Amino acid sequence: MTETVVLGQRGDERQRPAPPRYGGLLGGLVRTARPRQWVKNVLVLAAPAAAGELSSAPALGRLALVFVLFTACASAVYLVNDARDAEADRAHPVKRHRPVAAGRVPVPVAYAAGGALGVLAPLAAARLCSPAVAALLTAYLVMQLAYCLALKHVLVVDLVVVTTGFLMRAVIGGLALGIPLSRWFLITTGFGALFMVSAKRYSEAVQMAGKPGATRALLTEYTTGYLRFVWQLAAGVAVLGYCLWALEEGGVPHTSVLPWRQLSMIAFILAVLRYAVFADRGTAGEPEDVVLRDRALACIGLVWAAMYAAAVGNW
Repeated sequence: MTETVVLGQRGDERQRPAPPRYGGLLGGLVRTARPRQWVKNVLVLAAPAAAGELSSAPALGRLALVFVLFTACASAVYLVNDARDAEADRAHPVKRHRPVAAGRVPVPVAYAAGGALGVLAPLAAARLCSPAVAALLTAYLVMQLAYCLALKHVLVVDLVVVTTGFLMRAVIGGLALGIPLSRWFLITTGFGALFMVSAKRYSEAVQMAGKPGATRALLTEYTTGYLRFVWQLAAGVAVLGYCLWALEEGGVPHTSVLPWRQLSMIAFILAVLRYAVFADRGTAGEPEDVVLRDRALACIGLVWAAMYAAAVGNW
């Protein structure tokens, strides 16, 4: 007999099979660490890519290590979060299938695994990378654990904390290679992250409206109108920051075949507009899911990446 999960979208319902039960304790721990969300940690490449520093093997090796360490820290947070929210997750139509909530991973084991990763990752960073990288990973862990314990219940602060987590991912790559970060990079990355985070919260608020089992208590305190305002504002600032970067000469020599910096604005704006379609519908869940399930958005992203690479490489 197939078990199904009912998900609300704009007042209608759709069904999907419940997640399979496999892998025992180890498989449950891996699933709790959210492998599908590890793709977010590719942001560690953002600053080196913006600076054109991805051409050397030592740099790529260092970034691969930073990716693994940040993934370990993020996994530690997920493990602790699911252990702490196990009871509340059991009341949620989807989250009740998470290994900890479903009882396939005991709560003490999840806490122990999360604690071990949270201690070992910064220590490894201090030994294999630099004290600055270790300090940023430690700050990320402290901030995210504070979020799990208290900050996720504070209006606006919860949005800022999650957005800062994305920004830290983007910053740590430059920190690992000693690359200075431009103001436009920080503005575009920060507000781009806020756009996706607030769009996700808006979608959750729309889908869970009037339904029991919402595990984000703040969803009952935010209005959909406010969350819509936040993602629209963030999208506008991100686009503005990117356009100011693209239009800034900054002493870049004009040896490119085409003005790739300026042309990349078109693809960037199209990507934001396409993502906003899902935000407006209330179906902008996890950013990686939105990108992977929409071919048009994925293609626009690839075109933008190619243009951006050409601009940075001065092709």
